[in-house]
Amino acid sequence: MANRGRLFVISGPAGVGKSEIVKMLLKRHPDVSLSVSCTTRQPRPGEIDGVSYHFVTEERFDELVAQDAFYEWAHVHQNRYGTLKEVVRKQLDAGHDLILEIDVQGCLQAMAQDPTVTGIFVCPPSRENLEARLRHRGTETEESIRVRLNNVAKECATAYKYHYIIIHEDWSVRPDALEVAADEVYAIITAQRRTLDRNRAFLDDLNESLNA
Repeated sequence: MANRGRLFVISGPAGVGKSEIVKMLLKRHPDVSLSVSCTTRQPRPGEIDGVSYHFVTEERFDELVAQDAFYEWAHVHQNRYGTLKEVVRKQLDAGHDLILEIDVQGCLQAMAQDPTVTGIFVCPPSRENLEARLRHRGTETEESIRVRLNNVAKECATAYKYHYIIIHEDWSVRPDALEVAADEVYAIITAQRRTLDRNRAFLDDLNESLNA
């Protein structure tokens, strides 16, 4: 019987490059699965319903909250995001290591509910670099950028509650920064696969055969 999968939650400030890191991780390591969250925000250009997010109305989100259908959910920048319990549990029970890309509030909820959740916080190398990234992606208004930057200090303060820290370096300084960050996340996943708890059954069988 396959080991139950582990849940790895990736979060960090808006614009730090979480989505790019996750996309690179999945591209390079197809043995890792992604859970798609629900959100009440409008799709950005190029986002696909059911692939990028499950885009739902405020009314439908209320229904899901009332049904206790979310593993976690949170208000983030005037919108709501949530992860469906059924989606998470089905993949973990099948033995898949699962990535959740959610914001800080959701990650803290997930870690509080389940002590086996591994929290990975992605940091920018500096405030200046983060502001440049937000402006470069061209999806934010000046007001939105101001609000997001004001939230950075609060979000980064929660990083002390996570298990691992990834620094997404400046691409102009380190051109392979994205690949490095993705590989560092995968190294964390690989290390968790090698823990005693996940290999105890194998070790028991090996020692039994050696002592037969």
